[in-house]
Amino acid sequence: MTHRIFRNPSALILCIATVAHAAERPNIVVFLVDDMGLMDTSVPFLADQTGTPERHPLNEFYRTPGMERLAATGTRFETFYAMSVCSPTRVSLLTGQNAARHHTTQWIKSESNNRGAAGPPDWGWLGIEAGDVTLPALLDDAGYRTLFVGKAHFGPDDVFGELPQNFGFDVNIAGCSYGSPGSYLGMENFAKNRRRAVPGLAKYHGEDIFLTEALTREMNAEISAAVAAGEPFFAYMGHYAVHGPFTADERFAEGYATRRGEGKFATMIAGIDKSLGDMLDHLDDLGVAEDTLVFFLGDNGTDAPLGGFHEIACSAPLRGKKGTHYEGGTRVPFIASWAKPRAGDETQAALPLEAGALRRQAGNVTDLFPTIARLAGVDIPAGHVVDGADLSGRLAGVDDVPTRFLMHFPHRHRTSYFTSYREEDWKVVYHYFPADGGDVGVALDFEPAFPRYELYDLATDPTESRNLADSDPARLHAMMTKLAAALEGHGAQYPVAAGRELRPIVPATPAGL
Repeated sequence: MTHRIFRNPSALILCIATVAHAAERPNIVVFLVDDMGLMDTSVPFLADQTGTPERHPLNEFYRTPGMERLAATGTRFETFYAMSVCSPTRVSLLTGQNAARHHTTQWIKSESNNRGAAGPPDWGWLGIEAGDVTLPALLDDAGYRTLFVGKAHFGPDDVFGELPQNFGFDVNIAGCSYGSPGSYLGMENFAKNRRRAVPGLAKYHGEDIFLTEALTREMNAEISAAVAAGEPFFAYMGHYAVHGPFTADERFAEGYATRRGEGKFATMIAGIDKSLGDMLDHLDDLGVAEDTLVFFLGDNGTDAPLGGFHEIACSAPLRGKKGTHYEGGTRVPFIASWAKPRAGDETQAALPLEAGALRRQAGNVTDLFPTIARLAGVDIPAGHVVDGADLSGRLAGVDDVPTRFLMHFPHRHRTSYFTSYREEDWKVVYHYFPADGGDVGVALDFEPAFPRYELYDLATDPTESRNLADSDPARLHAMMTKLAAALEGHGAQYPVAAGRELRPIVPATPAGL
């Protein structure tokens, strides 16, 4: 028997009232891949001028038939944003809030505070905390069986946010504080020198099995148990792959040069793809595929070992990769599909999806919270601010939400101490220091009078190769005004240097403009 703790007095009444209508509420799978960017797949996510999907060399390099299957039955976005590193995205997904608002703006180091030399002193290093409103807790209270398998990375060691069962998941397998496994190999007990062993998988120790496969088996078993109990389920499949250490998944080595980093990475992508296909098959075998909605996405831009951080290489034709301010650092694959589409299905009518569609509308990771809440019939508590918006209209091809995305990173990493803001086709990047702290170091005693700006027209320059900050001062002023307002509206924290909080400097518009 499943024992459920209800977190508010009305939850039990809500559960009783909705059990009879469980078939009308979909099962939901969030299939989240670590460090998988927009181009790490054989599915084309970019379109030509007519809106037709356009294949690029990286699409030819990877083999992902499971993703092709999901894209063929569902709808995908050409532009879908996540934060540039993992923990901020993961907290945003479960809270519906932009990282600038929830303040977990950096990836969380398990053992110590990694705010950076000039990072905000009280940034959200603890991640999800007691009292935070989370999607799994709302779904759990509403009668869903909430399943977590894989990478967590929601908080450091020995705090509330470390373990997913603390904030709404009925089941937690393999989720803990750290973001990369000690090893992907069962023969190594998913650890290297006993460091960062993936928890909860002792049954596979000593076996010739890859971590991705072990996690997939565990999730499928938990889904089976939920179906046998007659409970609708929310399944968060959070793979550790394709995060380093890059390790060849030898099941898929044929055709890839696995002595090279990109070959190892490609086999790991193939393993993720098999996991997706195996889960879709399992849902069909259980007879619940028609009632199950799948959201497939990455948590930040790619970290494929091709090219430098800021080059057009591993995200080509986009520029940059994980941790950078360019589109390759924040654009991720996103597909929404019913596990088995069926015309006229009453459950699927809650979110009609056009098979094989590629939408020009944009979305971002905060949109999943309100979308899933609506589909599950869950009310968002009063007072909880949600930055995302229901994806239904955009998935249907309706321009009901303008393209806007705020990416705030007041820390040191591959691109350091920056904020970027996109509105429609324009994107501005503000660097809080004269030079990129990630590349040349940060001087904390400088007079911050010379911030650096970048301005791009993504409609005509999708590779972000032409910085218009100097040549279009009026547009720069307008976009920086919006960036500064967005940060203030989110209650953002700022870098601190020489004892001062550094807020964006909006450049003056030259006289006569």
